[in-house]
Amino acid sequence: MKILFSFVSLAFLTILGVALTIGGIAVLFIVPAPIEQVTDIHIKRGMGTMDIAAMLEREDIIINRYPFIIGSKVKNLGKPLQAGEYEIPENASIATVLDIIQNGETINRKFTIPEGRTSWEIVQILNNVENLKGSLEDIPPEGSLMPDTYFYSKGDYRIEKIARMQDAMNKYLDEQNNKALENLPLETMEEVLILASIVEKETAVPSEYAKVAGVFINRLKRNMPLQTDPTVIYGITKGQHADNGKGPLGRRLLTKDLKKDTPYNTYTRSGLPPTPIANPGRAAIDAVLNPAKHNYLYFVADGSGGHAFAENLKQHNINVAKWRKIRASQQ
Repeated sequence: MKILFSFVSLAFLTILGVALTIGGIAVLFIVPAPIEQVTDIHIKRGMGTMDIAAMLEREDIIINRYPFIIGSKVKNLGKPLQAGEYEIPENASIATVLDIIQNGETINRKFTIPEGRTSWEIVQILNNVENLKGSLEDIPPEGSLMPDTYFYSKGDYRIEKIARMQDAMNKYLDEQNNKALENLPLETMEEVLILASIVEKETAVPSEYAKVAGVFINRLKRNMPLQTDPTVIYGITKGQHADNGKGPLGRRLLTKDLKKDTPYNTYTRSGLPPTPIANPGRAAIDAVLNPAKHNYLYFVADGSGGHAFAENLKQHNINVAKWRKIRASQQ
């Protein structure tokens, strides 16, 4: 009888101990942590649950690592802990922290690279983005970076963002149907990039992209010089554009500039320039691969932000005269 009582007592104490342990873990799971202000944490790729739990305990984000480890297996159906930068609210419980990390509720830090920026300009933008590491010194090849909005975490390296932009551009070009080149006076996707960069610099109106691309395609088919001002400007600046509100040259383009021969001057040289003159976006690339079909050979600003198009020089000169009157009235 004593033996049976002792066995029952031991079993009861064991069950009680397990219950108390589970209860203790459950209490710790919902008890607020001691942090009294919003805190940012960064979970790096490759960190396991044990590493994350230890880091959170060390930084007083959670009271104890073990309820966190156990909870990660059962909360939210055991969803994996996701890498990234997180904002943890003050007095958050382990349950709250797990919700944030398992659901990937990262801090949305981002920067935007506008279409048509030169590689030099993009490097300047990146070097001024806060919370990124490593200053960029080398300038990537022109046309190799995809304009877009990119997300990042505090402590990421700028060179990684350059690589990501290059990967995005390469991927997009790889996805294109090269059969489109069969109907164009272009031989490679590099030439597509070159022409797309010119289109990007010639108009800020997306609805005009295909129409402007069609003009340049028509001129190339007729062996006419492209005669586009942005290429002349690039030949002078090498992409290091002025930022004083007076245009990329810091002044107006002059007639003597059009006569200055460089590899990029499409007034003194026929065909495409040797490289892109900026980093075109997806829409400009699409426009070159699918240009509008028309007979236009010329275009000039119309004063409304768009352009007036002409099939012959006589009509173009009339449009130019109209534009000059508009520009004179604005001065």
